[in-house]
Amino acid sequence: MSAASPTCGVLVVDKPAGITSHDVVDRVRRLAGMKKVGHGGTLDPFATGLLLVLLGKATRLFDYLAPLEKEYRATACFGAVSVTGDVDGEISPVAGKVSRRQLEDTLPRFTGRLRQQVPLYSAVKIGGVPLHRRVRRGEQVDPPWREIHIRSLRLDGFDEQLQQAELTITCSGGTYIRKLCEDLGKAMGTGAYTLALRRTAVGEFTTGNAASLAELAALPRQSLLGDANPAFISCCGALYFLPVRELSEKELQAVSYGRPIEGTEPGPVKLVVGDRLVAVYGPGETEESIYPRVIFL
Repeated sequence: MSAASPTCGVLVVDKPAGITSHDVVDRVRRLAGMKKVGHGGTLDPFATGLLLVLLGKATRLFDYLAPLEKEYRATACFGAVSVTGDVDGEISPVAGKVSRRQLEDTLPRFTGRLRQQVPLYSAVKIGGVPLHRRVRRGEQVDPPWREIHIRSLRLDGFDEQLQQAELTITCSGGTYIRKLCEDLGKAMGTGAYTLALRRTAVGEFTTGNAASLAELAALPRQSLLGDANPAFISCCGALYFLPVRELSEKELQAVSYGRPIEGTEPGPVKLVVGDRLVAVYGPGETEESIYPRVIFL
């Protein structure tokens, strides 16, 4: 990487089907020549679409980026169930069919604030071990439940012969779409699994901002992280949803030592000097000061 290239930021990647999110991270790590690379929220191997890849100190922004609202387009197939809830698992037929009218009547029950049980085949850990690993060992496990929010669940099309529904879902971070489709099938008495899934947005980032792995590989390394790459977002730009505070010289010195500074902001705030992100601070021990969360110096 050239000396002029940024050392941290976010790449908006369009993940293809058939590889894991970790595979994408590994490929970007090689392309960027950086060791510290992560992602802002996993996509299942069968799924495609938007994956935020975090580079350098941007990996410390996971807790801010992962909860961002997501948008998905999914194909739910009724009349069958899958061990994993998706097309990659062992699929078994279930008797019964659904109509478009039945589906339209049921969808409103799956909007708003809901509790969702994490799928058995997931990376969520219990006792430090991923659930999917425990299941494959033959262990009996009780997956945890999560509070989720489905802001919108739209039926875009329904093929009654194939028993396939095209859905667009806008939801909170941490929502499992294959579990949502599975629960929808249970509610209709026919079972269902997710045949196809594409993440189209994370917060204000969309697949229109994203680059494929092939497009990233075609770029010179010095152009990968910077304005020459439309899929690259600075750390400051990635935190577009946080309020901004310009630092004085005195405050900058305090931040450089990781000290609190005067402030009454009720939540996280970006501390900047010009267009450069210096730190993220937030409320803490006293009401008169804000304290370091992430420092980029």
